[in-house]
Amino acid sequence: MANWAALGSIILPNAGGWANGIYFAGQIRKESEKAWYDTLKKPSWNPPKWVFGPAWTVLYSGMGYASYLVYEECGGFKDDAVLPLSLYGGQLLLNWGWTPIFFGLKDFKLAFIEISVLSGAAVATAASFAHVNKTAGLLMLPYLAWLAYASSITYYIWKNNPKEIKDEKKE
Repeated sequence: MANWAALGSIILPNAGGWANGIYFAGQIRKESEKAWYDTLKKPSWNPPKWVFGPAWTVLYSGMGYASYLVYEECGGFKDDAVLPLSLYGGQLLLNWGWTPIFFGLKDFKLAFIEISVLSGAAVATAASFAHVNKTAGLLMLPYLAWLAYASSITYYIWKNNPKEIKDEKKE
């Protein structure tokens, strides 16, 4: 029999990522011309575009399952689960917020500030998860590593793309 709570915990974070991906796909991929994202100066360690979808699916699934483990360990959304699951929800909203800032507003400085705050929230979430369930904390480690990687890319893009490029692309 299917474990609907576990499946829901895995699908929920992915749903926000998918929604962002669908909404902002035109910023990354276009048929007839170079997409706006392609015109940016990016670091040599920037991955190919095709990596982002599979990477985020794995990361969202891992953090979602980690949240399920905390939920189960605490017997639901009860006293011991309130802090870790609230931290999780907050960092998930911050996670989903980065894409509109970067691709919608094209505000690289704000995107870097946002991902820095997100990273702190994700570390707090991972620590609180580990306090409840060691496996849940460990499942957050790939996400934390990716956030560090993504933060370095965001910083590079912010520092190496003149404001004029960003402004002319908003029109």
